[in-house]
Amino acid sequence: MTCVKNRYILSALILLLLLTNCARRYGYKYSNPIYEKSPSPYEVIQSYEIPEEIEEKILLLDPEHVSGENIREVLSSAPAPRIINIHGGIYPVYLAMESFSRFLIGMGYPEEMIRNPEDGSYSISCYTPADKIAGMIAWYYEHEGMRPMIVGHSQGGMQAVKVLHELAGHFGDDLRPWNPLKGEYEERNYILDPLTGKKRPIEGLSVSYATAVGSGGLTRFMPNQWIMFGKLRSIPDTVEEFTGFFMGLDIIGGDLMGFGSSNKYHPNGKAKVRNVQLPTGYNHVTVPVTGHLARDPEIRDWINAYQPVDEPVLDREFKAKSDHILWAADVWHSIKKHWVLELKRLIQARREAGR
Repeated sequence: MTCVKNRYILSALILLLLLTNCARRYGYKYSNPIYEKSPSPYEVIQSYEIPEEIEEKILLLDPEHVSGENIREVLSSAPAPRIINIHGGIYPVYLAMESFSRFLIGMGYPEEMIRNPEDGSYSISCYTPADKIAGMIAWYYEHEGMRPMIVGHSQGGMQAVKVLHELAGHFGDDLRPWNPLKGEYEERNYILDPLTGKKRPIEGLSVSYATAVGSGGLTRFMPNQWIMFGKLRSIPDTVEEFTGFFMGLDIIGGDLMGFGSSNKYHPNGKAKVRNVQLPTGYNHVTVPVTGHLARDPEIRDWINAYQPVDEPVLDREFKAKSDHILWAADVWHSIKKHWVLELKRLIQARREAGR
C-alpha cells in the first residue's frame, strides 16, 4: 500500500513538473538582426532609426515627470532598455510576474523588451545562477545599447541583489556573456561597450535600475541564498538606483515580519538607494499581480502622475480594482525615469560618434 501511495506521489510530482514546463511555452519569438552577430564598434547605437525631432523631444523630457502623453507621443517612437523580471519560489508564482509584465505593456512599455526573445517568457527563475543573469545583462547591453533594469519579487529580489554583487566581482566568478538565444555562455570575458566602441570587462558593469520587493525573512534560509548572508541589504555600485520595498506582517519575505530597520537597504558606495514601506496588509505572494491596473484609464492616469514617497498611502478610491497600485506606481515611475535617462545616454553617444 505504501509503495502504491509513493508511486502516486511521484506521478503527481512528475505531472507538476510537466505542467510547469508546458505552461512556460508561449510560442513567441522576437528577432533582431543585431542579435545574430558580434556587433562592431558603434554598430548597435547607429542601427536605431530615431527621427531627429523625436531625439530632440527626448532630450527635453524631465525624467522625474514622464506623462502618459510623453509615452504615447515620444517614447513610443524610440527604443527601450531591457527589463529582466526575476520571479521567486516555485510553480506557479511566475504568473504573478507575468501579470506585472502585462501591466508594463499596458502602460506603454515595448513588449519585446520584457519577454525573452527566444521562448517568450516574461520572467526568469530565482534559481537561475547569478553569474548567468549577469552574463545575460552584459549580452543585452552589448546588443541593445542601453543598460537593462531588474525587477525582483521575493527570492527573485534576493537574486537581483546577488546579481549586483556578482557584477561587482564580490564572488570572484569569471563572468562571461550569456547568449539567451543560444542558451549558452560565449567564450570570452568581455563585451564591446556599445556607447564607447571599446572592449570592457563584465565585472564593474552596472544596470540603471533594480528593485526588490518582499525579499528576506524566511527566504534567507533557502540554500541558494545562504551566500547572501551579510550582503542582502548592502547595495554595490553596479546599479544607478535601487528601491527596496517591504511591508508589515510579511511572514515570508520580511525580516521581523516586515517591521523595523532590518528590512532597509543601504549603499556601500555611490548607488542611490531608497526604501519604501508599503501599507501593512499588502500580500507578499500577490504584490506583482498588477495587470488589471493598466486596463482602467483613470488608474493609468493616476499612476502616470504618481510621485514616489517612502511611506505611500492611497488617498483616493477608484471604481475599478486597484490592488497593489502603490507598488506598481512607484516601480513604473522609476522605469519611465530610466527609460528616458538611458535614451539620453544613447543619443549623446550617437552624436559623439557622428551617428
